[in-house]
Amino acid sequence: MFQCAAAMNVGVGSFCDPDGLEGLAHFLEHMLFYASEKYPVEDSYSKYITEHGGSTNAYTASEHTNYYFDVNTDCFEEALDRFAQFFIKPLMSADATMREIKAVDSENQKNLLSDAWRMNQLHKHLSLESHPYHKFSTGNLDTLDVRPKARGLDTREALLKFYEENYSANLMHLVVYVKEGLDKIQSLVEDKFQEIRDYDRSSFKFPGQPCTSEHLQILVRTVPIKEGHKLRIAWPITPSILRYKEGPCRYLGHLIGHEGEGSLFYVLKSLGWATGLSAGESEWTKEYSFFKVTIDLTDAGHDHMQDIVGLLFKYIQLLQQSGVCKWIFDELSAVCETGFHYQDKIRPIDYVVNIASNMQIYPPKDWLVGSSLPSNFNQDTIQKTLNQLVPENVRIFWESKKFEGLTDKVEPWYGTAYSIEKVTPSMIQGWMSSAPNEKLHLPAPNLFIPTDLSLKNAQEKVKFPVLLRSSSYSKLWYKPDTMFSTPKAYVKIDFNCPYASNSPEAELLADIFARLLMDYLNEYAYYAQVAGLYYGIKHTDSGFQVTLVGYNHKLRTLLETVVDKIANFEVKHDRFSVIKEMVMKDYQNLKFRQPYQQAMNYCTLILEDQTWPWMEQLEVLPRLNAEDLAKFAPMMLSRAFLECYIAGNFENVEAELMIQHVEEVFFKGLKPICQPLFPSQHLTNRVVKLERGMNYFYSKEGLNPSDENSCLVHYIQVHRDDFILNVKLQLFALIAKQPTFHQLRSVEQLGYITFLMQRNDSGIRGLQFIIQSTVKDPGSIDMRVEAFLKMFESQLYAMTNDEFQSNVNALIDMKLEKHKNLREESRFYWQEIADGTLKFDRREAEVAALRQLTQQELIDFFNENIKVGAARKKTLSVRVYGNQHLSEFNTEKSEPVKPQTMRIEDIFSFKRSQPLYASFKGGFGHMKL
Repeated sequence: MFQCAAAMNVGVGSFCDPDGLEGLAHFLEHMLFYASEKYPVEDSYSKYITEHGGSTNAYTASEHTNYYFDVNTDCFEEALDRFAQFFIKPLMSADATMREIKAVDSENQKNLLSDAWRMNQLHKHLSLESHPYHKFSTGNLDTLDVRPKARGLDTREALLKFYEENYSANLMHLVVYVKEGLDKIQSLVEDKFQEIRDYDRSSFKFPGQPCTSEHLQILVRTVPIKEGHKLRIAWPITPSILRYKEGPCRYLGHLIGHEGEGSLFYVLKSLGWATGLSAGESEWTKEYSFFKVTIDLTDAGHDHMQDIVGLLFKYIQLLQQSGVCKWIFDELSAVCETGFHYQDKIRPIDYVVNIASNMQIYPPKDWLVGSSLPSNFNQDTIQKTLNQLVPENVRIFWESKKFEGLTDKVEPWYGTAYSIEKVTPSMIQGWMSSAPNEKLHLPAPNLFIPTDLSLKNAQEKVKFPVLLRSSSYSKLWYKPDTMFSTPKAYVKIDFNCPYASNSPEAELLADIFARLLMDYLNEYAYYAQVAGLYYGIKHTDSGFQVTLVGYNHKLRTLLETVVDKIANFEVKHDRFSVIKEMVMKDYQNLKFRQPYQQAMNYCTLILEDQTWPWMEQLEVLPRLNAEDLAKFAPMMLSRAFLECYIAGNFENVEAELMIQHVEEVFFKGLKPICQPLFPSQHLTNRVVKLERGMNYFYSKEGLNPSDENSCLVHYIQVHRDDFILNVKLQLFALIAKQPTFHQLRSVEQLGYITFLMQRNDSGIRGLQFIIQSTVKDPGSIDMRVEAFLKMFESQLYAMTNDEFQSNVNALIDMKLEKHKNLREESRFYWQEIADGTLKFDRREAEVAALRQLTQQELIDFFNENIKVGAARKKTLSVRVYGNQHLSEFNTEKSEPVKPQTMRIEDIFSFKRSQPLYASFKGGFGHMKL
């Protein structure tokens, strides 16, 4: 099956917002979704697309707005017609105006405590007021309603005027992605879009740099929301888009952001000052651009800010002295070229969005390529950009909680506290002189660049993974590439270690172990990453897993190095303390997550059997030291079972040899590192079985006292993995998804984040409504969800057979959609292995079940499992109360509980008292060795 997609890029963005109506372009993007003269039923566009297996969205950037959708093939023509009406005759009804202003405000509310949004706006704030870069782009209730009213302005009139004056055909670029022949598509597009008016509006130009001398040579101290220290160093530069074939910023970003030995990051890391560094161009237009270096600092790094800036300028000086190297450019160019020729297929919807925005920027010959192929080596161009990275032009933003109470200014839109001072070139010169004298040098030639890109012969055209070998040490699932014809592979080795998760301490030490391995391998494996071969080691609920994905040519070399590092693991005290500090901040920052993320975390904690709450981990973390890890690591590895998956451009013999090598390293030899698991140690993944006919609820105050948002996760547990029940649940979710969004978000305006989605915990399936809100408390939202289900019930019963069949067909089409690339295919099959369900033919089997499904069966399923008051229904509501709703939280605590309802006071007592579903993993099929 094939999905079609379309994207319209309109060359009008938030830079075009009229003064005093900040966010108008973004608000217009929201309003176009509502209805049109041709399709006047509110929200019918989104409903049509969702019901036909598609999705729809849009975003507003500074100089353009992009609208896009995807949908199943047979419905593309009508979907495109509905989409075209956005740009022909939208109905921006007065009734919808106020509701959607509230939606924009709710979107802004969720960003208010996000450091990314706050810092971005601070960069804009410290720029020329007359330049549109300075503006606040999202808009809120204040800018779109309160202030305009006070000035006697009607926002809706301003909106209509803005649309009429700016949305002209000559500023639009459309991309459609369909299977039809070109002539047919062309006449279809001409037919659907011919009525868009063309005012021959000239393209918007916003000339000049947003930063004048007063905005340069500055050091800004600012207070973030989250724990941690960051340095962001920026220089205004000539936009490299003007010379995109010469790629000056790609070259400089590659070197300044390099992580190999001798690089700036390598030096900062070995000094224990930084845990992350990135460099490159950002926020560019054709008129101006910034080159930015972002460094994540440790506490020690925070104390050495001047040395770090000094070292950065020393590295830039090294680049000046070394001159621009042709071999480095050629290497980069070769990597980009191979990357382009063997790029993974991406989703059609992502593809059209990329191309539509490229059309506004590049000449037609480069629409598909954009800036991705730097091919013309030009020393002068790179040198000119390098010459702009000087102390005279610098803007330094330094973020840390340590500046609390030491700032004297506040950014108006997000309330970010900051202070500002001048840094002169001579001060920076001083920092360079006193910086440590470390050996900075250019990277070595990259030995990981693949040279053998030939395709292996898959011996047999296997459709699904096969169990290639099985021993008491490991299992190897293998799937040769029969779909994508690329010289790439995917390797996953999951270390199941019973000792890795038997306490909060063990879980933390396993996490630090995995991060330390990544840390030790970084300067070596960074070269592989640059060359398109990625690796990761991350801790899991049952141990840790190693994943490698990318070109297969040098993959085995990398895997052997990784395996060797694990086998010979030792604890370096200096690195242990840096990683522990990182983990500590990560855990402390969990309280700043969005309320909906907090609610989902509680939901997981309630449902999944073996989970430790992060609060317990945060409590034990300070006491853990390097000696604890040195004792723990051999203990963790002493018993293990390896679940392996190898897919892609490898022959089965190669796959077997790789795993044989891994087994030899860990399980063989005079003093084996690992022993196989005892039968009693094979791990299971079990989930709490809620009682039929019961409503459970768990209420908690939001963890961040200054967050106004509350959230409800309303979860309905349905069944243990079963093809027939799965498709009933999926079909219901598909039919109810858009009505949920329309009613609870668009009509009732409960909040910007409003979702209905399926939930799958290790094969235990259900539905969840997720709603984050500042306007209603979670208890009230819970009542709105039930009211919605009652209202929706009649819609479900009244559905015609044609509508039912159309939804079934849409779901079948979605299931028959082929995997786009090896990574996507591998994730699908790995999920089956990880859950223990092993239903590799799931999609085909579910399609067969769908073809048999009747409308009455769907209604019976709803009546039994989802309908309000159904005797078998199992509901869990997780309610997180923000600071606006604390009085409701206190009232709720003292209210008597209704019949068939249970308040969960203590998650762990509750879990201990509940039965569990049988585990798919470690069951009968898995025990036989």
